[in-house]
Amino acid sequence: MKRTWIIISLVMVGFGLLALPRPARANQLAQVVYQTPTAGADGRIIYIVKNGDTCLRISLLANVSLDQIRKFNNLKVDCVVYPGMQLLIGLAGPAEASPTPGPSPTPTSLLPTPTPFNGTGEVCVFLFDDANGDAARQDSESVLADGAISFTDRTGKFSQTGKTSAGTDRVCFKDVPEGAYNVSVAVPNGYNPTTVMNYALSVKAGDQAILDFGAQINSKSAPLPPTEGGRSPILGLVGGALLLAGAGLGIYVWRSRK
Repeated sequence: MKRTWIIISLVMVGFGLLALPRPARANQLAQVVYQTPTAGADGRIIYIVKNGDTCLRISLLANVSLDQIRKFNNLKVDCVVYPGMQLLIGLAGPAEASPTPGPSPTPTSLLPTPTPFNGTGEVCVFLFDDANGDAARQDSESVLADGAISFTDRTGKFSQTGKTSAGTDRVCFKDVPEGAYNVSVAVPNGYNPTTVMNYALSVKAGDQAILDFGAQINSKSAPLPPTEGGRSPILGLVGGALLLAGAGLGIYVWRSRK
């Protein structure tokens, strides 16, 4: 009988032990709690490094890539961090302020529509005596006289003519409306052009265009060069005739003495 009560007591103790709560296992990991940092006023999301943190752990907790952590914080490939270090892990736009409605703007009267205005420019033509024929005006080469200038636009609404005079002054056309023009020059008699004598020109407001045209005297109009030594051929002929006359006179006197 005594043995039976001992067995019953042991069974009851066993059931009591089973009813007690089980202690946590030593190898059971504690649950990790992570709170996403809130973006600051400037929109930056900052993470403060804690003990035991690594770049990989922070990447997994914050759900950002390792490359982003390295790029935002100028970290090397090994990505070394230390406790208390502030890491930039993301960017968010700054909070938008709710605008406060202000007074309705006062309507203003419309400004008058400006009248379209086309400006004017100035075009000057220089016909120079191209003595050396190099098609480039030298300071010593002056204006040729009697050169005819034609200045017209391509629509036929503007047409002017001019004539050059000897000296150094250009022939200028003032108050020329904006547009596309053709300028042509005819050289005076006895000259040949050394440059292109027609030019397409675009005139804009406030511009001053200077066009140089060249011409050179032709061989028919050029004076004959003097003979070698600077002697005139006419004087040579006269001198030869006098020599012949003197020789004939000498022969006559010699025969008359015989």
